[in-house]
Amino acid sequence: MKRSRSMALVMATMAPAVQAAPQSPGRIEVAEASIPQLQAALASGALTSRQLVLAYLARIAAYDQIGPSLNSIVTLNPAALAQADALDKERASKGPRGPLHGIPVLVKDNFDTQDMPTSGGALALATLQPSQDAHQVEKLRSAGAIILGKTAMHELAAGTTTISSLTGQSRNPYDLLRSPGGSSGGTGAAIAASFAAAGMGSDTCGSIRIPAAYQNLFGLRTTRGLASRTGVIPLSDTQDVAGPLARSVADLAIMLDATVGSDKRDAITAGADAHVPKSYADALQPGSLKGARIGVLRSLFTIVPDDGDGKLVYDQAITAMRNAGAEVIEVAIPGLDEMLTESGSTYEFVEDLRRYLAAHPGAPVASLEEIVKAGLHHDQLDKRLRDPLAGPDRSSPGYQVLLAKRTVARAATDALLTKERLDALLYPTSLGRPPVIGAENIASNCRLSVVTGLPALAIPAGFTPRGLPVGLELLGAAFAEPRLLALGHGWEQLAKPRQPPFSSPPLVAGKAPGPQQTVVSLAGGGTAKATIRFSYDPTTARMHADVTANGSGRDAPIAIALHRSHEGGPGPILVPIMLRGQKRVSADLVLDALARADLVAGRLAAVLYTAAAPLGTGRTALAFKPE
Repeated sequence: MKRSRSMALVMATMAPAVQAAPQSPGRIEVAEASIPQLQAALASGALTSRQLVLAYLARIAAYDQIGPSLNSIVTLNPAALAQADALDKERASKGPRGPLHGIPVLVKDNFDTQDMPTSGGALALATLQPSQDAHQVEKLRSAGAIILGKTAMHELAAGTTTISSLTGQSRNPYDLLRSPGGSSGGTGAAIAASFAAAGMGSDTCGSIRIPAAYQNLFGLRTTRGLASRTGVIPLSDTQDVAGPLARSVADLAIMLDATVGSDKRDAITAGADAHVPKSYADALQPGSLKGARIGVLRSLFTIVPDDGDGKLVYDQAITAMRNAGAEVIEVAIPGLDEMLTESGSTYEFVEDLRRYLAAHPGAPVASLEEIVKAGLHHDQLDKRLRDPLAGPDRSSPGYQVLLAKRTVARAATDALLTKERLDALLYPTSLGRPPVIGAENIASNCRLSVVTGLPALAIPAGFTPRGLPVGLELLGAAFAEPRLLALGHGWEQLAKPRQPPFSSPPLVAGKAPGPQQTVVSLAGGGTAKATIRFSYDPTTARMHADVTANGSGRDAPIAIALHRSHEGGPGPILVPIMLRGQKRVSADLVLDALARADLVAGRLAAVLYTAAAPLGTGRTALAFKPE
């Protein structure tokens, strides 16, 4: 597949996995580093877990609340450095516990943590302090992971744009004007921005997979019953799953090894250990797409109006899989639309949240009703949270109809997988671009995995021409996670789809890169001339221009415009930065990914227009230098 043109100004090449930051031998740069790479550096003595924690904290300080202001982190663990020191000492005396020993990870703020509050994104629960870790958090700590902090989420997981009364709106690091998806959008944005090695989310209907698709990540919704939900704030008992998001399949497998398995406190995991392999990493063999049978579920490729660019990426990915030796066939599940019409959270949310809060005696509220009556919820969620209070519960006949539909959907999907001897079904994770901030709805294909209870792996498919990530999903048979990971790894090795976001580049001496400057002088015929002082922030893609223009008569400026080139020649106007009659003016603009790529390549130029030169004069390319 062709590499996207969306490469950011300061990311001409991917940074080495673990390196000493320039001009500061004591600092370590961890952008895009994988868990195996970090573990190798720890094992060799090239760095310590303390240094690793400090490196991630530096990135969070540089990019989460300033600069691009991703707003992905709710709470940082005040004991992270002390825990890192203890793990460094343990490594020195006993050796590492495993691949997560001393590795910082992040968890969504609906996972109980005994050393940090668990808010579920709700201001009403900001002071809720659990006395015990969630089961999967316990397992991560036991594996030697450092819980670096908690990530922002859509309030009470009741949506997919990651906005809440506690933290406000989180941002997509690939386009700061867009949502990261949700409800695990904080984890998605944070892991994409390398704020930790990997992260944990929860998925009721797409809440792991949508952020994975929108942040160029891998995310796994496991088979229902493979991993515990104990200590995770519920939205729907029959739909909730908790699991990892990561920048690579290998990292995902390591996180999965540490978190799955039986939990006596979560009845659905009874017998889970029988389905857990020695290591999911063992499935990651080269060439795994060759000979695989993949069924393209074309009914889920419905393209919404703004997803034309996505369709091209999907088609290219399917062609690439076929060229790699996969047998890709078109398949269908008759009546699928009818099977996917309703959500269990409609019937379960109110009761399930009340049950969770009752198990936490220190909770400041006891129910969803109390939260809504007190007005302690975000305005965008007002209807979403009021409707369940007035809606049906588990005693409703509609609930039984819903469960019956799930049985039918599971049987039909199992039958298709068996009949066609399929390793996986393939379809887009989400439909359309990541929504602009303020939008409330996302079109996705979240429900097939939910209603069937079958595992689904979100994989990064590539980027649109304007630099927005696009994701595909592979759904397999029950407990077929090893095969799905193998296919995802095969795709990863083939396509190399991972690209870091422009907004969180490697730090320079422990800080974000500073603004870049250039001065452009435009000279036309006669008295026509202009000087433009440009400043560009590579972490926000914001450009500021101060323009001074002169000229009289036919040499008087009509306009100054910023153009992009096209096939080596003049191209269209990106933005007018001065209009007729103006002599001094300031302008601000935000460059999208295509414009950023043009800037890197020297394809943006300023042009002066006068009556004497109505087709433009003095064309000068922009060439920025660090401040």
